[in-house]
Amino acid sequence: SLTYSLISSLPPSLSLDKIDDELEMTMVCHRPEGLEQLEAQTNFTKRELQILYRGFKNECPSGVVNEETFKHIYAQFFPHGDASTYAHYLFNAFDTTSNGSIKFEEFVMGLSTLLRGTLRDKLEWTFHLYDINNDGYINREEMTEIVRAIYDMMGKYTYPALKGDVPKQHVDAFFQKMDKNKNGVVTLEEFIVACQEDEMMMRSMQLFENVM
Repeated sequence: SLTYSLISSLPPSLSLDKIDDELEMTMVCHRPEGLEQLEAQTNFTKRELQILYRGFKNECPSGVVNEETFKHIYAQFFPHGDASTYAHYLFNAFDTTSNGSIKFEEFVMGLSTLLRGTLRDKLEWTFHLYDINNDGYINREEMTEIVRAIYDMMGKYTYPALKGDVPKQHVDAFFQKMDKNKNGVVTLEEFIVACQEDEMMMRSMQLFENVM
């Protein structure tokens, strides 16, 4: 949804050369390499980066996205639910410098992983999303928070049967498969192995991709 919002805001008559020039000028203050460096670091072409940047600037004229703007964008796409909690966790996953704002580089690097990365790249990014306190492990409480946030965002009109302890039951089933040594936490490798072994769990873990 955020991705669609950013790309769809691109005026069809806009010159891509002009976008290129603007991107080069804007990025020079914090990334002198500019567009070529981003092209080398991501799985996007120069033209795709130009289009993404124009959408990004249209949504966020200041050149950065703060958390409130991020939440506002998500709220528009999920009017029947409360997207604020999920948007908070997703914002933190994109905010790789943990400075309270997302620059275009951070946004496009994350997007490159989610849309064009390898399976392992995507699973590592997902693990990072679920590892709320960034300690290198996922515990039941963290996973329950994310799952509940997704259910809240989708709303009662989308999932009328999902209520009460359903998020907890969902997480308990995941942990039974992932936490091989039964120590109460899931490591990155346990997470990756379990997701690759179980097709249903893989689909559930990738649910967040559908709310991008």
